[in-house]
Amino acid sequence: MTLIQGYLFRQLLLPVAGACGALVGIGVLSQSLEQLEFVVERGQSLWLMLKLTLLAVPQLLGVVLPIGLFVGALIALTRLQREQELTAAQAAGLTRAALIRPAVRLALIVVALGLLINAVVQPWSQTTARTEAFAVRSDLAALLVEEGEFVQGPDGLTVYVQEIEQNGLLKNLFIYIQKGETTETWNATEARFGRVDGEPMLTLIGGSSQRYSSAGVLNLLSFDTYVFPLGAFAEVADQPRFKPADLGLSDLFMPRPEMIPSVGTRNELLAEGHSRLASPLYALTAMALALAAILAGSFSRTGYGMRVAKAAAIFLLVRIFGYGLVAAAAWTPWLNILQYAFPLVVAALATAMLFRTPRRGRRLPLIDIRALLPRGAGA
Repeated sequence: MTLIQGYLFRQLLLPVAGACGALVGIGVLSQSLEQLEFVVERGQSLWLMLKLTLLAVPQLLGVVLPIGLFVGALIALTRLQREQELTAAQAAGLTRAALIRPAVRLALIVVALGLLINAVVQPWSQTTARTEAFAVRSDLAALLVEEGEFVQGPDGLTVYVQEIEQNGLLKNLFIYIQKGETTETWNATEARFGRVDGEPMLTLIGGSSQRYSSAGVLNLLSFDTYVFPLGAFAEVADQPRFKPADLGLSDLFMPRPEMIPSVGTRNELLAEGHSRLASPLYALTAMALALAAILAGSFSRTGYGMRVAKAAAIFLLVRIFGYGLVAAAAWTPWLNILQYAFPLVVAALATAMLFRTPRRGRRLPLIDIRALLPRGAGA
């Protein structure tokens, strides 16, 4: 790039990075509020909440990058045009093609970044997040314990805990088990979940147990420490159930037969795979529409609000239609080719507007009518 093109590239890069960062921040805030459930209701640590929130960022970036590019490019181009820096660059000898080259280069960088995220980073982050969330939801400490409430588990199990500390220590635990005509109760001042040889256990500290036999005899037991087995009450799935958004491209385009019943049909996985590859192309559409909104028309001293509004409406409709193509391709596979063609065609049409020849005004008549009028009549 020339010196002027490098300057224009930097002027575009900063607003685009700021717009993408702001949109990602909003998305992260929304995700953190959703993950707050693990801390409030399931007694997990703030680190787990932060980890799950950060793992959701790559998927957010896949959606945010074209939008942030569009918003940031509009901000930068509007300022450059209002301050007539683009006009000065053209006056210095830059052609229209050379003038938009920094914007095209930035859009191609965003396309490459989007492909990297969709193909590599997102499957890893989504799989890791799904596994972490499954481990929390399938943890007996989260399933059987809720602070200040009686929680009914499987096989006649009822658990009550007065307080759950952040380090996982349970305070004033009460357990009630009913099996047919036999009932037993356990209480402990402290308790903690753990595993022994892979089997879930509950270590009770400073408590007692009472058990009524079928003959009505009460058996009492006091203990300092007692390991209470929970394997009989662990009725959870063996592995997490993944969604198409969690899979890599190899699993989407060549799914294993055992994946089909739990994840989705072949057409759905194929549509998701093509969407991963095609969605970054909307960055080209976004940049082309932003350039057309500012540079396709004549210079305006009153601002470009109407042009920007039209470009934003067109980009919104284009992106919504693109999501509709993904849903339609899940039913009609041949529509997958439109996932690539549609954003490229819109980008080409918007780019063509930049190089169209402006309309000429009406030609002046060959004979000046004012010359035929009496002197002073045309004043």
